[in-house]
Amino acid sequence: MLKKITTTAAILVVGSTAALAHVTLEAKEAPLGSTYKAVLRVPHGCEGKPTNTVRVQIPEGFYGVKPQPKAGWTLDKVKGAYAKAYDNHGSPVTEGVKEVVWSGGSLGDDEYDEFVLRGTIAADLKAGDMLYFPVIQECPEGLKERWIELPAAGQKASDLELPAPGVKLLQKAGN
Repeated sequence: MLKKITTTAAILVVGSTAALAHVTLEAKEAPLGSTYKAVLRVPHGCEGKPTNTVRVQIPEGFYGVKPQPKAGWTLDKVKGAYAKAYDNHGSPVTEGVKEVVWSGGSLGDDEYDEFVLRGTIAADLKAGDMLYFPVIQECPEGLKERWIELPAAGQKASDLELPAPGVKLLQKAGN
């Protein structure tokens, strides 16, 4: 009986460690039409290797993106056309940053760091929906952690093995 309890406890500890090891966003909710500071928390490297590159896919409806540089890392912004125009203080914006890449650094497997960007959440998105920021960690020897899974209808992010970090969209302040 003791062996069974010990085995069960070990499985729970390993399972809960894996669940806590996801790339997550610090702020879990944000109102429509607001500026949002996305603080992506990266809790480890890949299978004992350090992370040298963090790639963040910018979701449609999040525009005017400005990433925060990190000492020791090279910052690249991949730009492209938006699916539609967004209103930026009365001016239409049709293109901008679609992916942010921090590379050349070293985040050890036993270390934690944060990667930050900010932008505007479109006011015409739907309150209650989630806005997902797929992230890929790249490590030496071709190892990668792909935090890119999006839940299907009726599914929760916690049901996924490698969920993309997401923010829940709230009704615009004052509505």
